[in-house]
Amino acid sequence: MFNSEVRSLLAMGIDLVSLASSAKRAGYQVYAADYFGDLDLQRICIKYKSVIQQKPAKSCGHFELNFKPEAFLRLTKSLLQENEIDAILLSSGLDDYFDILCELNDLVPILGNSPQTIKNVREKPKFFEELKRLGIPHPETAKVTDVKEAKKIAAEIEYPVVIKPSRGFGGMGIRIAKSPQELKREFQEVLVFDDNILIQKHVIGAHASISFLASHNVVKILTINEQLIGVPYTFQSEPFGYCGNIVPFHSANLISEKCEYITKKIALHFGLIGSNGIDLVISEENVPYVIEINPRFQGTLECVERVLKTNLVKAHINACIHGSLPTVQKKNFIFSTRLILFAPKRVIVPDLTIFREVRDIPFPRTMIEKGEPLCSIVTEKSSRDDSLQKAKKIAKAIYEMLSPVSNL
Repeated sequence: MFNSEVRSLLAMGIDLVSLASSAKRAGYQVYAADYFGDLDLQRICIKYKSVIQQKPAKSCGHFELNFKPEAFLRLTKSLLQENEIDAILLSSGLDDYFDILCELNDLVPILGNSPQTIKNVREKPKFFEELKRLGIPHPETAKVTDVKEAKKIAAEIEYPVVIKPSRGFGGMGIRIAKSPQELKREFQEVLVFDDNILIQKHVIGAHASISFLASHNVVKILTINEQLIGVPYTFQSEPFGYCGNIVPFHSANLISEKCEYITKKIALHFGLIGSNGIDLVISEENVPYVIEINPRFQGTLECVERVLKTNLVKAHINACIHGSLPTVQKKNFIFSTRLILFAPKRVIVPDLTIFREVRDIPFPRTMIEKGEPLCSIVTEKSSRDDSLQKAKKIAKAIYEMLSPVSNL
């Protein structure tokens, strides 16, 4: 399908700035089909289309109400009317919409995993059945259609349980129940996000992820990462909401061999290629439990590039087209943090381009609703704590600059 003549790339999804920036640094002509339409993305791309049109004093609305995966088909068709695009690079947002991925792939070929491969790792019950067959640790999981069935499954796998939408991203709509009464209440909340619900055994431990590259017969872990989940000081309203990451994971050496085994088993069994991620919970016994696969570029992209001093888009394309993986030298004493900020209330955003470390920058004077994504911060220091503290310091400065808006 592809040859070495790929020149133009369409970055697609809801988290595109780091992906588009990496593609541009790799020497490609970059276009984007995006949700938020941020200022820094516009500056990177030759041309981009977005679901949201940011304007002064105009609200960007609520993501869960406005996100429609079919909008990316419309944006892509619009871009193709005036531009020649060789391939799509996927970010987050469309993993679970297989019909949309197939239609997109017919318009412009997806450079990476095929829609069918993505479906194979994202259909959770079937995926976990395969993990069981492979002997890979994972939380016991079942798909349910109503509260009665959910209570039955929860009693079998024992409380506490996690209730989550069968499709989604960023940790949205995930709840914990410690009793049948809590399950009944939380089940109704999760139904807002999806009619199909998963009941999963709750694994207590540290949230982490693996970033890896794969060709058709070789797999290479790039980094093991710490995930920042439901962090209160970012004003993330979702208890399991993704708030960023720290690369590398501070205890990576304790689980590296187990992660190597898991990654190779999964990647080769499902035929994953290019840049992929695995979300984990590391139990108190240092057992990595697989939570899900992200069969596309991940939110860790810029942090991984900083720590490894490499270009992930270039590495992804080489893996997919040429079957070659890079030799990476892990740089000691480099930690990179990505911190995603959310609006503490309805606010007007100032000019955030004054901060060198800020990404996903809204246009000045844009209105952001309470709990919606505001921007992200990427820092780099010689220790985990210093990197995180630097990001938190910048976050504090940004929050102090926001102008509250009346809800009237």
